[in-house]
Amino acid sequence: MPKKAKPQLSHYDASGQARMVDVSAKQATNRSATASAFVELSASVLAALPANPKGNPLEVARFAGIQAAKRTSELIPMCHPLPLTHVDVEADVVAGGVRIRATAATTGQTGVEMEALTAASVAALTVYDMTKALDKSIVIRAVQLEQKSGGKSGDYTRKK
Repeated sequence: MPKKAKPQLSHYDASGQARMVDVSAKQATNRSATASAFVELSASVLAALPANPKGNPLEVARFAGIQAAKRTSELIPMCHPLPLTHVDVEADVVAGGVRIRATAATTGQTGVEMEALTAASVAALTVYDMTKALDKSIVIRAVQLEQKSGGKSGDYTRKK
């Protein structure tokens, strides 16, 4: 059985210079990814969420996450601009804070992990922005890829 090649960083050329990966020879396939984040909020901030004078922080966070996913290639230098076919962001109040879950999908030559991660991150930052007047000790935790499907590297699901 042949030895499996050791994984290597893909965004560097042979001389060590950063580069955008050439995906032109890759087959377009259906791809999706889901990422999450957690915004730790005090009980008093959680209780104040419905009465926020800036509007509903969870709705604003959803919209911000969707918008961010569509602009990922403008924020992350080596990301390809992708024609996203779907983006969904959920922001739910749970014990201790707000859980963010963002999903992105496309049919293309490269994956949408960065779009899902960007959506979750910006949604979490938006919850922070919308509630920071009440508490400066808000913490954003566990921005992470939950699952991805499609592409040469196959499917991935985070182990619990």
